[in-house]
Amino acid sequence: MRDRNLADLPEGAESPLNAAVTSRDTSTVQMATEAVKHKQCKLAFQPVMQAHPPLGVAFYEGFIRVLDETGRVIPAREFMPQLENTPIGRELDCVALEMGLRTLSRNPEIRLSINMSARSIGYARWSRVLDRFLIKDASVGERLILEISESSAMTVPELVVDFMDRLQPRGIAFALDDFGASNFSFRHFREFLFDAAKIDGQFVRGVAENPDNQALVRALVAVAREFEILVTAELVETKADAEFLVANGVDCLQGYLFGAPTVSAPWRDEKLRKTAG
Repeated sequence: MRDRNLADLPEGAESPLNAAVTSRDTSTVQMATEAVKHKQCKLAFQPVMQAHPPLGVAFYEGFIRVLDETGRVIPAREFMPQLENTPIGRELDCVALEMGLRTLSRNPEIRLSINMSARSIGYARWSRVLDRFLIKDASVGERLILEISESSAMTVPELVVDFMDRLQPRGIAFALDDFGASNFSFRHFREFLFDAAKIDGQFVRGVAENPDNQALVRALVAVAREFEILVTAELVETKADAEFLVANGVDCLQGYLFGAPTVSAPWRDEKLRKTAG
């Protein structure tokens, strides 16, 4: 029998598709809420490589993960889109920050970037977590990079500018995530003074074979250079893509070509390799 057209539904009735989406989102929020409540969260670390000599690890990015009721690790892409602008999303920002700062405290040889939503800036608990660690060890701030997406920064631009002005003197660096994915103008670059920008992966994956994305990457690098901003490319998966990016001025490379995110500490494996060598 032919599927019913959505227009045939009784007035006020919810379509099966909308019901499924609502159910999924509710389940996702509940799962994340339980994970935060029971401290069932982890950070997964991915290396960000220098594009030029000495070609080592520039820093690591820490991605928040939650564990479901079976202990399975759930990546952020499965829950953050539904949670970013909710109270539990801000709680996850706090968890990610605390775990990241603890990692930096225990490993003084590394730098680490942590994602955050601009909506967490005015969240008192988030600020208390940051202050607690900086008071114990100011060097932690000098090795911390906070990543804020273009779309998030533009929701409360004045708040983000003030936040950066207050924290950059404490050594904290700021990176613009998803660079190129939204309407982020030159005026905003002057106001925000980001230290780094990460080219959105949709323009990086397969760039060696895509003339349109090649032109866009060159333009984004040129914009960043005008403001003396370090440029990272994410989702680098092939040697050909990496070679194009390096040849066109990208400073750092991140992606599966260099390693997938892992909940084990990759810098320990790096130490073992150097020792063995």
